[in-house]
Amino acid sequence: MQTSSRAPFTLGNSSIPPGSRAVVDIPFGKLYTHTELNIGAHVIHGRREGPVLLVTAALHGDEINGVEICRRLLKLPRLNQLKGTLIVVPIVNTYGFVQQSRYLPDRRDLNRSFPGSEKGSLGSRMAFQFTDKILQNCSHAIDLHTGAIHRSNLPQVRASAKDKVALRMAEVFNAPIIIKAASRDGTMRGTANNLGIPILLFEAGEALRFDEQSINVGVRGILNVMTDLGMLRAGRKRPNTKSLFSKKSSWVRAEHDGIARYYVGLGQTVKTGDVLAHIYSPYSDFEVAVHASFDGIVIGRNNLPLVNEGEALFHVAEVSSLEEAEKTVDAINDEVDNAMPPVLGEEYGVV
Repeated sequence: MQTSSRAPFTLGNSSIPPGSRAVVDIPFGKLYTHTELNIGAHVIHGRREGPVLLVTAALHGDEINGVEICRRLLKLPRLNQLKGTLIVVPIVNTYGFVQQSRYLPDRRDLNRSFPGSEKGSLGSRMAFQFTDKILQNCSHAIDLHTGAIHRSNLPQVRASAKDKVALRMAEVFNAPIIIKAASRDGTMRGTANNLGIPILLFEAGEALRFDEQSINVGVRGILNVMTDLGMLRAGRKRPNTKSLFSKKSSWVRAEHDGIARYYVGLGQTVKTGDVLAHIYSPYSDFEVAVHASFDGIVIGRNNLPLVNEGEALFHVAEVSSLEEAEKTVDAINDEVDNAMPPVLGEEYGVV
């Protein structure tokens, strides 16, 4: 066996030698039945020096697309030649994942509990343990999310406009659109920013559903970032189309209660005044149109036709050119589709 002078990587109570991989279970609390729940972290510690990249999923327990992205990533033979260290946590919120819920048992949002504290609510204690034992050991991070229940997101990445490294990660990830957005208080992304760790947030698909296109974009994007960081050798195909940038996005909301008929989908461009949907009453001939309030591209949509006044219906991102937006989304989707079939088994972890 080839030996390495590189030091082992320590996570929790485990020490992973260079050139090896392990699953590390870190205790994160108990149920009121005294059943222990752990967070399992896959660690691949390369023989050669390099970045320490953290990939996380299911921070919201019902956002399962990222769990499949992690599975496919971990199966890739390319990781045998890894430089640096890869930490993959497929399920952060084990409580929510078991219950198929976004939240923790006390209905708190784990992604509003960071950086947490040693004493306090369950979410606060979990966030503290995650920050202390996992997040602080990393040099870069990618956090995988989906839309909420009954909402779907166009594949997109979000990064702080002030973090040049995170913006570079966003560019090479090569999702259809990049949202330059500051992080919210209490989020893992915000805590990473405060720790000086460049972090990228990937949003794609819908809660409790697998979306193949979103999964493919996610796996491909992580590989793109790892290649750019020097953790992997460049693949045979490189992206030809650059992502769109958007500095602002907002939701178009329902102005009335009722039943909605939606006319536009994810990735479609809209102009100011376009009719996006109609809301009608099942008890009268009342009907009202929902209009686009500015030019942009639809990056999120409510899939449930039963709506209440004030409910978010369409998430629209402003872009510099609608024509460019249409071409970019189509081109990136085509690149992903064309890249996947020939290499599904050997390069993208699909079985």
